[in-house]
Amino acid sequence: LYMGIASKIDYFKTSMITAEELLQKGSGYDFDEKIVKVYTRYQDELKKTCVLDFNDLVMLTIKLFEEHPDILDKYRNLFTHILVDEFQDINFAQYKLLLMLANSNNNICVVGDDDQSIYKFKGSDVDNILTKFEQDFPKSSIVKLEQTYRCSQNILDASHSVIHKNINRRSKQLWTTKGSGEKVNHHWFMTEEEEARYITKTIKDLYLKGDYTYDQIAILFRVNLVSKVLENQLKAERIPFNVIGDTNVFLNKEIKDIVSYIRLTLNKDDNVSLRRIINTPPRGIGSATIKKIELLAKKEGISLYQAAKNTLDLKGISSLIKDKLSSFIALVDDISSQSYENVVEAIKYIDNLIGYTTTLDDEQLKSIFELMSNNADTKLVRFLDTVSLKKETDFVSDKGRISLTTLHNVKGMEFPVVFITGLEEGLLPHFKASSSSSELEVERRLFYVGMTRASDKLFVTGAKKRRIYAKYQTQEPSRFLLDMPRECCHWAVQQPIVIQSTLKHIQPSPVLVAPTIFPYNTGCRVRHPKWGVGVIRDCYGENDDVRVTVNFPDVGIKRLALKFANLERI
Repeated sequence: LYMGIASKIDYFKTSMITAEELLQKGSGYDFDEKIVKVYTRYQDELKKTCVLDFNDLVMLTIKLFEEHPDILDKYRNLFTHILVDEFQDINFAQYKLLLMLANSNNNICVVGDDDQSIYKFKGSDVDNILTKFEQDFPKSSIVKLEQTYRCSQNILDASHSVIHKNINRRSKQLWTTKGSGEKVNHHWFMTEEEEARYITKTIKDLYLKGDYTYDQIAILFRVNLVSKVLENQLKAERIPFNVIGDTNVFLNKEIKDIVSYIRLTLNKDDNVSLRRIINTPPRGIGSATIKKIELLAKKEGISLYQAAKNTLDLKGISSLIKDKLSSFIALVDDISSQSYENVVEAIKYIDNLIGYTTTLDDEQLKSIFELMSNNADTKLVRFLDTVSLKKETDFVSDKGRISLTTLHNVKGMEFPVVFITGLEEGLLPHFKASSSSSELEVERRLFYVGMTRASDKLFVTGAKKRRIYAKYQTQEPSRFLLDMPRECCHWAVQQPIVIQSTLKHIQPSPVLVAPTIFPYNTGCRVRHPKWGVGVIRDCYGENDDVRVTVNFPDVGIKRLALKFANLERI
């Protein structure tokens, strides 16, 4: 619910629609009274806290330029040349700001890839790069940058075969001098547990052989529900990993606490920060007292800081609680009255008063010291502005750890080894996109982005049985798998892939019909003339080069060429 409302407010802002306009025009903008109330309250809270969110920075700049043409002229003359990176991701408001600054000036260059436009849900419009730019700047010329220095040719060919099925795109064919490289590996499993075990085993093998370190490996997925079983298996194998999110805050609690204290040094009326640290470290101000302060703030329309001060005059509050509140208010007054040269000075002063670092373990202390080291000369305002515009991915230290993240979050990253999991209908492409051709194109771009994060090895996996919302469901292979060419892919199928007739518009490729290629499924019992009875663990290869992995209890695991193995099904 929260994310849905936040996303809707984002949409309104990127479309240059204010809360006031929604109230005035009502149903003209997909009107929802509850969302409008939240939007209005949210803007009020931003004003009270003296902050702007990212979309406000753009919206209010446009408003400033519209109301004060002289200021717009000043910046037009200042920015005589404009370069826009990641142009495919800009939204309506950002494009409007660009047009205002560029005006009749043709000294503008935009760099982007329409095949990587994956943030439609955040308001980005792929038409900006496909059609609008050339319409608004008719003298512009297009330079195609088709040589890539990251991926091997097999990965490029596989990803191109997927993305070229999109209709709304510019034609391009990427190439590299790196050579063909390894084929893309596809594995289809009976269950998500088998999938997780295979991925962790493969990762461990790559690591133990010395081929790759853990931080050179990433596991990607379309939706977070795929991650849990992978996390459990990685923990069981003691493989270190980070789950990278997309929040605009620091990852660790101790860093969030310190940042909240720093915010209060500049603005005592910052309700979010005060609520976070009013009893951190513990100072005896419990939830009941905090609730009374919040109710008073709401009733009188004042900040939590002012409400805390006014609480001292209320009847029914014990003298002990008043003493603790009084000490806290004095602390806030003290830290906000000081002048700090930089972030380090502020942290040291605050910690000297509250003894926060004495409550932390060694790992948490390390985070604080890293924060201080990285911002030794940074002014407070600059530091807080930077923090507000950063994502978790900017702060996570992935040294020595595998990265687990969604396909949306991996944009801009690259790894030698990439696993893309959950290649199933309803997950990738997402079920919400199935009825819209434009949304399906976004999903196809999302898969393309994930594929092109890999430089050396790419694994794509899926499972027939997956737990979705606490219930096991039967999954079908993603339609995108059918687009991957046989010549640059390696198919290792533990469960025969059969596309159900419900997807009538998809014509299954023979390479995906496992029974014609793989006569044995995982778990099938076979007999070998020398090693006796064994169990099929894996089956892979093409045409007359099909190979099997068999576990023989007496001699262990053997990898055999099927045409020479003389296996007998039991």
